[in-house]
Amino acid sequence: MKVEKIHILGIAGTFMGGIAQIAKAMGHQVSGSDKAIYPPMSTQLEQAGIAVSNDDDISFLNGTPDSVVIGNAKSRGHVAVEATLNTLQAYTSGPQWLAEHVLHDRWVVAVAGTHGKTSTASMVAWLLEYADLNPGFLIGGVPENFGVSARLGDSPFFVVEADEYDTAFFDKRSKFVHYHPRTCVLNNLEFDHADIFDSVKDIQKQFHHLVRTVPGNGLIVMPTDEVYLDEVIELGCWTAIEKQGSDGAWSYKLYAQDGSEFDVMYGGHCLGRVKWPLTGLHNVRNALSAIAAAVHCGVLSSIAVEGLSEFKGILRRMTLIGEVNDIKIYDDFAHHPTAIETTLQGAKKQLQHAQSESTKSGRLIAVFEPRSNTMRMGIHKASLPLAFKEADVVYAFIDNDWNWQLPSEEFSQPVVVEHSYPDLLSRLTADLQPGDTVVIMSNGSFGGIHQQLFKALQET
Repeated sequence: MKVEKIHILGIAGTFMGGIAQIAKAMGHQVSGSDKAIYPPMSTQLEQAGIAVSNDDDISFLNGTPDSVVIGNAKSRGHVAVEATLNTLQAYTSGPQWLAEHVLHDRWVVAVAGTHGKTSTASMVAWLLEYADLNPGFLIGGVPENFGVSARLGDSPFFVVEADEYDTAFFDKRSKFVHYHPRTCVLNNLEFDHADIFDSVKDIQKQFHHLVRTVPGNGLIVMPTDEVYLDEVIELGCWTAIEKQGSDGAWSYKLYAQDGSEFDVMYGGHCLGRVKWPLTGLHNVRNALSAIAAAVHCGVLSSIAVEGLSEFKGILRRMTLIGEVNDIKIYDDFAHHPTAIETTLQGAKKQLQHAQSESTKSGRLIAVFEPRSNTMRMGIHKASLPLAFKEADVVYAFIDNDWNWQLPSEEFSQPVVVEHSYPDLLSRLTADLQPGDTVVIMSNGSFGGIHQQLFKALQET
């Protein structure tokens, strides 16, 4: 293999940072640039020995790279993008680079859907690892069983979180059309990414493009109760399908209402029991999809069920920051109303389970910021009150520059809105009580409020 010089524009993103780590593991000379980078990606890149420069630094062109890989967050007008085009430098997208250099001769397991991609892909990767298959993977989060978001691996199997967002400024197809999976998990489908899609039908069209790439000897795993996905399949499907859900081939039997213990069923027969640290029915359903995908790759069902009990979860998916003064603080990536609702449902059941075993009582406190493009466009504003129904109190950060207002009067519980991170931190520190469970939800860094709150509570 020829060693190439590769520079990545937008290297701080989880996907592009994963591309960087895989390219480095293949022996290439890798560098990158971005405007903001913070843990865990900054830590991963540093550990991999990958140099990162400022966003507007174009000195990388002086080193005559073999290729510039451009992330989809970079558009025309960006200094480094313009310099790349003006110098006739060879460039490509992250998904295209991955497809051509890594996936072309591997058994690809792709996990797609509006929600649960990171969790399900992490589960699949872990189950293959547990079965000693040493898979490669590229995931939009950090599975705690691995400690990194990407790995080259040395087996035929590669697990990829398959995003429906567009590929690059020069390729407006969804990323996942590049991956050509043999095993494809379709978790769900809802309207999202209103900055690039006008309707559910636009998203369904992209999902059908993905379905068209799955070979006849492959497998599609999907739920029994997703109408929008059923409509995608009705457009044409040439691959066997296995369904999970209450009346699917793969089903479950709960032994703990918070989803922390359940039996895995196939065709009505029990394959074994999972007892793990995750909560929420959505994670139980994700687990069924992960097992189905792993079994298709050759993992024994008994091994897959056994392996799930060893699954530790994903950073920023109900990650416990700490407990202080009998107050638990969790960090979660939820930012779409459905994800917010399922996260809070799981947290509520976990809280109720804990209360049933003691005389303690406590509140479920939701803290969030509407950071995504779709949220700021107001697309999901009407569904937010219902999404937070399990919370006893809702705290929100709304930047005044967003020109965005939360419909507080439509919520069934008290809502506190603050316009600066320090004010929100001060209010939370003063209001929280022993026994409270705090779930902080954002798809960004949230100003580091998680650790700041933990530290502030320690000092009170």
